[in-house]
Amino acid sequence: MDKKIVLVGAGSTMFGPAMLMDIFLSDILKGSTIMLHDIDKEKLELIYELMIAEAETRKKKFVIEHTIDRAKAFKDADFIVNSIEVGDRFELWRQDYEIPRKHGSTQIIGECGGPGGSFHAWRIIPPIIEIAKDADRICPNAFFINFSNPMARVCLAINRAVPNLKSIGLCHQIAVFNKDLPLMLNKKLKNLKMTVVGLNHFGFLVDLEDLKTGQNLMSEFNSKAMNYFTQKEDRFEFSKLSFEVYKKFGYFPHSGDNHLGEYLQFAEEFTETQDMIDWIDLNDRLGRLIYRKVIRMQKRLKKGNFPKEGMLPKVPSGERAVPIIEAISTNKNSYESSVNVPNDGLVDNLPQDLIIEGPVIVNKDGVKGVRIGSLPKQIAALLRIEATIQDLCVEAVLKKSKELAIACLALDPNVGSFENADAMYNEMLSIKEQRDFLSYFK
Repeated sequence: MDKKIVLVGAGSTMFGPAMLMDIFLSDILKGSTIMLHDIDKEKLELIYELMIAEAETRKKKFVIEHTIDRAKAFKDADFIVNSIEVGDRFELWRQDYEIPRKHGSTQIIGECGGPGGSFHAWRIIPPIIEIAKDADRICPNAFFINFSNPMARVCLAINRAVPNLKSIGLCHQIAVFNKDLPLMLNKKLKNLKMTVVGLNHFGFLVDLEDLKTGQNLMSEFNSKAMNYFTQKEDRFEFSKLSFEVYKKFGYFPHSGDNHLGEYLQFAEEFTETQDMIDWIDLNDRLGRLIYRKVIRMQKRLKKGNFPKEGMLPKVPSGERAVPIIEAISTNKNSYESSVNVPNDGLVDNLPQDLIIEGPVIVNKDGVKGVRIGSLPKQIAALLRIEATIQDLCVEAVLKKSKELAIACLALDPNVGSFENADAMYNEMLSIKEQRDFLSYFK
């Protein structure tokens, strides 16, 4: 198949190789051109050289190119997969976590929700909008897939700033449910049709069907869930907070404590502060381990002893970008259980331009969300609180408005006052690493 797939942010040692691993495993995409694009020339060259060597270990043939020139990268593109970050990711993330808490916030992570999620969004949305606008101008028929966090806010900004661009957002958190449900119900994943709806990192299982028999499995799930997840309790996944929300609201949250808790004012009551710090540290260590492995492979390549079997695993990563690209390219008409798309009539009792995460159908026409109707009122009420914050957060970027930014912080349940909002905003702007990305606010 002759497709051009552009990986934006390909210089990342975590993103570039992982995406190429899935592409290399695809029979459908064999013969496609894979364009690696990044603004960091040195890191881009590193990944390009390694992936050329990796490709030579595979039987399938792909054309692999690289460039720091976005116009060249995007020319005639069929698919663009974006996963950029800006600045020192983990240093900034720690500031996003620590500074709001210093000024009264109860947030527990600070990546995608709460005031930390807002600061993250305000740094990363402007460059992603520029990328999306370039895609719309240079290759208007391309399909744009975003992996960058904070997912829902980034996708909402793209949808508002570049409304004609065909775009979706993907997150791998659904993989936890994909692993657990077959074990819990003693059924094959391919025979389970789950309906998980909400916002990114803030969705709930609202329906579950056995595709083989047509049987609805929600009663069976509810009868087994607490016992199953309690036995498998994990401080980074399903633990006290997930269980409490399930008991109080009646529907199981799919994203785990560390993600779910970003949006809930009461999350701190049911999580341990050190667990949340450990989660940030764990991600940092994982990134450093992967980077060291890549550097080792570069040294081996330069010495002429690159592994004959390659450096990448021969199993799919679990990310859904390549299956979606395949389904669009072959008109597969497949069902994907968790994709970020504009609401646009899918859920009646949520804002219509909100980016929701839920099931979609994928075919030659692209990605179309599955209509849900109305969510249970208690779930919709939870989601609407966060929807209001996301609306203000994105508008602050698009209007470059300091006033809207501070209002967004102040109205966030994890902040609670304009005094706290002013204090954390001013301290963030006093830090050069933050100010370099936030100084556009006027």
